Amino acid sequence: MQTLGASLIAITPELPDKTLSTAEKNALKFAVLSDVGNQVARKFGLVFAVADILRPIYKQIGADLPAYNGDDSWELPIPGTFVIARDGTVRLAYVDADYTHRLEPEAIVQCLRTTRQ
Repeated sequence: MQTLGASLIAITPELPDKTLSTAEKNALKFAVLSDVGNQVARKFGLVFAVADILRPIYKQIGADLPAYNGDDSWELPIPGTFVIARDGTVRLAYVDADYTHRLEPEAIVQCLRTTRQ
């Protein structure tokens, strides 16, 4: 991506110390920024509340959102991929409520190539 003039950045609602732990645990080679309170995700309209019935299941699998995110909102961002030009123009936006669906990396690379021209 750097050869195409781009930087990869992940944004998570996790507290900064949890974000650092996640980045280190997974040996990530890109920046992971903390969006405490989902402020950025909210501006993009990408926040949802985990249903009450699902919260014990989340905790059971180790996803204690209040502990990781530092609040009792039980809110998460809907996963999204964005390519944003240096002038702030959104060149590509991909959002899917099903977190198992992700944008193919080749689509991102093609967008970066097109944006450079």
